[in-house]
Amino acid sequence: MSKLRYVLVTLLCPLLFSAQSPKKSFVVKYIDHPITLDGMLDESVWETADGPRDFHQNFPSDSVMATQKTDIRMLFDDTTLYIGIKQDTRGTDFITPSLKRDYRAGGNDNISLLFDTFNDGTNAFLFGINPLGVRREALISGGGSDVSGFTTSWDVKWKGESKIHDNYYISELAIPLTSFKFREGETKWRFNSYRFDMQANERSTWIQIPQNQFIVSLAFMGDMVFERPLGKSRTPLAIIPYINGISGKDYENNESTNNIKVGGDAKVAIGNGMNLDITVNPDFSQVEVDNFITNLTRFEVSLPERRQFFIDNSDLFGNFGGRRDANPFFSRRIGIAKDTEDNTIENRIIGGVRLSGKLNNNLRLGLLNIQTEEDAANQIASNNNMMLTLQQKVFSRSNIGMFFINRQSFDAPDFLEEGEEYNRVVGVDYNLASADNVWQGKVYGHKSFQPGDKTGNFSAGGTIGFNTRNYGSFVDVVYIDEEFNSDLGFIPRKDIFKTAGSINKNFWPKKSGKVNNHTLELFSVLTWRPNLDYTYSDHMVNLEWRAEFNSTSELEAQVTNRYILLTDDFEPTGKDGAIALPADSDYNFTEFEIEYRSDSRKTFFFGIEPSIGEFFNGKRYSMEADLNLRLQPKVNMSVGLNYDHINLPAPYAIADIWLVAPRVDITFSKSIFWSTLVQYSNQRDNLGFNSRLQWRFAPLSDLFLVYNDNYFVNTFMPRNRSINLKLTYWLNI
Repeated sequence: MSKLRYVLVTLLCPLLFSAQSPKKSFVVKYIDHPITLDGMLDESVWETADGPRDFHQNFPSDSVMATQKTDIRMLFDDTTLYIGIKQDTRGTDFITPSLKRDYRAGGNDNISLLFDTFNDGTNAFLFGINPLGVRREALISGGGSDVSGFTTSWDVKWKGESKIHDNYYISELAIPLTSFKFREGETKWRFNSYRFDMQANERSTWIQIPQNQFIVSLAFMGDMVFERPLGKSRTPLAIIPYINGISGKDYENNESTNNIKVGGDAKVAIGNGMNLDITVNPDFSQVEVDNFITNLTRFEVSLPERRQFFIDNSDLFGNFGGRRDANPFFSRRIGIAKDTEDNTIENRIIGGVRLSGKLNNNLRLGLLNIQTEEDAANQIASNNNMMLTLQQKVFSRSNIGMFFINRQSFDAPDFLEEGEEYNRVVGVDYNLASADNVWQGKVYGHKSFQPGDKTGNFSAGGTIGFNTRNYGSFVDVVYIDEEFNSDLGFIPRKDIFKTAGSINKNFWPKKSGKVNNHTLELFSVLTWRPNLDYTYSDHMVNLEWRAEFNSTSELEAQVTNRYILLTDDFEPTGKDGAIALPADSDYNFTEFEIEYRSDSRKTFFFGIEPSIGEFFNGKRYSMEADLNLRLQPKVNMSVGLNYDHINLPAPYAIADIWLVAPRVDITFSKSIFWSTLVQYSNQRDNLGFNSRLQWRFAPLSDLFLVYNDNYFVNTFMPRNRSINLKLTYWLNI
């Protein structure tokens, strides 16, 4: 009996200690005068300010205190949150690869601050700064459980300065309270901060976060308590007009373009919790270019949204269903269409509005309405694209969401095919997130409606997973009816019943060794076709081992077996004139892959990923590589390489598929940037050049000079060429 009692006490003591640990908090004191932002912290009021300190190490260990001290202090007045930060260091040999805003945090010195202003553990605002005073901001959604909820495209006005000293650096931030959304009269926000210190090779956080959790997880936060309640936020109005002059030529169609385009956006804060975005004649296509991707699958690949209009509260619209299989709303669908030859082209947006945010602490609202113009020459109708969504918080961090999507054509032009007049989708999702983020899950059911087609048309699924220090697992089930259709969604394939699952074991060796941690994972996906009497059509079974070293380098090795039953002809190489693999044929093939990523703290670092194995009825050898050279803080050079050699037996194709993408980024200062990207893809038969000079002449206000040039690969004949000068100005009223 005494032995049993000893065992129980041994097992339960850590749990009891954790439960009895007081929640960390600090008080944000009120001041009645502004602070001069100079990165010095020499005002006497900073000496009495409270704030988070005593950071915990997250890497290489998550069970000790940080070796380098971080001291954060906060104050606020009626309009602004002031933050002073002192970070001890081992010297001044910082890694600061760029002077451009919105840098990536990994692999360089910086600190990030997370504010959960509605205390819901679901959404947060992130602000970050590095030793050179370069700033970044981001929106966190989905509880911060993975990288999909991390959106760096969000922009807002705020100030920050840093000063470097011998064994520390100081940062001073001034963030307008209008940059946040919060409830009037609020006295508490949830808060956490994480820091990357490359000289000490250390990641640290104020609230202790286990290494098996994402470092921006909103499940692990303390409290920042305001000395007096926050007042009603002033309702700012931001007007963001643009003018874009473009000159170009389409050599394929022998058409020239010379025009000036004018439009703009407006941002209106409604109360303390809602945003109203308005866009008129937006210009989304000229400044940013998408990265080319080699696609050897039968299905479409999704690309990230970069358009500022769609960013705020984007999770309210885009997180329904399954991201990979059955996402009913994918904002990149708006503003593009198919022409008469099934080519993807721009479909001009006339204008739109977007209302989103918190109605109260637990209820969120989203409303989107965008009008596109008719393009009779390409037989594209004018469409109104609308989505209404509500999300109600339940329990500690879970929520129930409902939506209605309507894509409605205007005027029913003669070329519009029967059955394409409208597309409507309704649905309900329940999203589970436990208080400690160990359990996560989702259950959803969606139904679409088209003219003359109102029965069936279902999409449904559910997933449940857990993530602990030593073990993790998930199970996912998806059903998509063949007639289910969402014109504004991302649904790569229909008529499927799919199950996916994984189980992994995490190993934590002694810290004296070179390996920080390593993981063994078994992952599988099984697919049936309901409309074909539930024929077993696909599987993917993957066994993977991955290791993270104390040097921050990483190594992965995996073996993957696939089974594919083709129900349609498929030619995987994309080679002109190649004979397709026939429908009603099946293939079982296995591939081996290894990947190594070097220490990103080095001036030169790289990733390399060779693979070899079977491919359908033939062989495939592939090599992916990323090479990066940093001449900090002014110049970054990189080369992305993707090579696939596919050898299928006669009469099918033998092909060498290349994708090469060198890039040079030069930051002359914190306001002048030059970026040049070259992309060669013989699968797309395109050699593209994009060179962009950007001058940020005022906060969030830019002058762009952009040159685009595209050539056919084999003949090196020009496809299209353009140069444009674009001016945007952010005006707060």
